[in-house]
Amino acid sequence: MILLGAAANAAAVFAGGIIGMFMKKGLPKRFGDSIMHALALFTFGLGVVFFMKSQELMVLIMSLVLGTLIGELIDIEKRLEGLGGSLQSKLKGVGGNFSEGFVTSSLLFCVGSMAIMGSLQSGLSGNHEVLYAKAAIDVVASLIFASAMGFGVAMSAIPVLIYEGGLSLAASAVAPYLSTAVVDEMTAVGGVLLMGLAFSILEIKKIRVGNMLPGIFLPMIIMLVK
Repeated sequence: MILLGAAANAAAVFAGGIIGMFMKKGLPKRFGDSIMHALALFTFGLGVVFFMKSQELMVLIMSLVLGTLIGELIDIEKRLEGLGGSLQSKLKGVGGNFSEGFVTSSLLFCVGSMAIMGSLQSGLSGNHEVLYAKAAIDVVASLIFASAMGFGVAMSAIPVLIYEGGLSLAASAVAPYLSTAVVDEMTAVGGVLLMGLAFSILEIKKIRVGNMLPGIFLPMIIMLVK
């Protein structure tokens, strides 16, 4: 089922938000940090598994390099941060904590490279592992946020489902026109980006993964030319 990954992620956000509402002091920091570190290591391992799917290393390298150049020229991360800041400032005064929790959480769970990568993976190959991993991370984050901002965090599950589900359906529409080799290289690029995300979560090195996202799509062009 194409929407299974998106549905699991949305359910995790909702469940974490509901549980967090009844934990006013939230999850103790050391527990939250340890869980996030464990999930980051899992994300890194998943990235390695996806990377191993590549059979065309030059295609992978070219996709990463050219995709990063395109992303830096557009400065995707800066634009996403600007969009998030703009939406939050416009809705900040509407509805008190509910609005703040809803907007903040929606941006946190939707505006990210893992959401895009996972949705594409679900739509292209029916593999929901990335979104499952994201769901595990998001359930902890939503629990922590909801303990401070309330029910609005749980309701951010709705935009998560719409956003990730829409991307998955769009990807599934073009999947029949892509060869297995192309999908494998796109998966491998996504794997490298997952490893970068893990480094950022572990605070080893802040990597602008969002600016590398165009690389996921470039195997379609490079393999066609090749």
